[in-house]
Amino acid sequence: MTRSRSISGKTHRRVVEELVDFLELSPYRKRPVAGLPYGIQKRVGIGRALAMDPDVLLLDEPSAGMNRQEKEDLARFLLRIKHERSTTMVWVEHDMQLVGDLADRIAVLHFGEKIADGAPADVLTDAAVIEAYLGSRSFRRG
Repeated sequence: MTRSRSISGKTHRRVVEELVDFLELSPYRKRPVAGLPYGIQKRVGIGRALAMDPDVLLLDEPSAGMNRQEKEDLARFLLRIKHERSTTMVWVEHDMQLVGDLADRIAVLHFGEKIADGAPADVLTDAAVIEAYLGSRSFRRG
C-alpha cells in the first residue's frame, strides 16, 4: 500500500492545499491542467510527485521545452523544495547553466559512461564535460 492511500481524506486534502500554496498554483486550481501554460503544467507535475512525500524526487529534464521565465520559476521552486522541504533531488538535465546554478553535486554521463563527478565548479570546467556537452567553447557562469 502506498503512503497516499494510508492517509485519511482530510489529511490528503491538507497536503494538497499546502502544495498548491507552496507551488503558487492557487490561480490555476479550477482550470484543467491541459489548458495551462507549459511551465505551470510542469509545476503541477512536480506537485503530484511531492504529494507522495518522496525521500528522493526524481526529475527527468524538468526544464525541457521551457522559456527563460519558466526556467527561472522552476529554479526558484527547485531551490525551495531543496531548502524548505529538505527533499533530495536527482535530475537528468541538459541545461548546464541551470545545473551549474542549482546543483550541489553533478555526475556527467556521456553515452552511458561517467566522465565527471563532483562539485559544479569542478565538473563544469572539466575538459571532457566541455567537449561532450558544450563543444570546444568553455563554460562560463554569470
